[in-house]
Amino acid sequence: MSDPLNPIVFGLDEQRYALRLSSVERAVRMVEIAPLPEAPEIVLGVIDVHGEVVPVLNIRKRFRLPERAPGLADQLTMARTTRRRVALVADAVIDAVALSEDELIKPATILQRLEYVEGVARLGDGMVFIHDQDAFLSLEEEQMLATALFGSA
Repeated sequence: MSDPLNPIVFGLDEQRYALRLSSVERAVRMVEIAPLPEAPEIVLGVIDVHGEVVPVLNIRKRFRLPERAPGLADQLTMARTTRRRVALVADAVIDAVALSEDELIKPATILQRLEYVEGVARLGDGMVFIHDQDAFLSLEEEQMLATALFGSA
């Protein structure tokens, strides 16, 4: 058996997604999201986390799910990418599950254009898409976000 993956599972509508446990810091209740002018469309805005400005990503838009405004019952999953700390809006953070790398189905074996998905796992009650948060923002979106957050260098 290969290394443990142990993803944190969260829900959006009826579908479940997950992030690697190693990238997740914590899940918190929804807070007010401040708009961020000139940010990429995928960024809902920013929140203040102990003095750090953290972008909130709209994963509904990325996965082409029906849009809806974040509500007080939603949760934010705080995670780290290789470039920055981000918050992802989820309907609910469900649980961590025990999985190993060899239980992951590679996305190319399912569909060719699942760029934002690292793999798919079968659980006892359905499938979960393991999200690749480092591939979530394109290079252009990363540059736009950096400019919106910090101004031009």
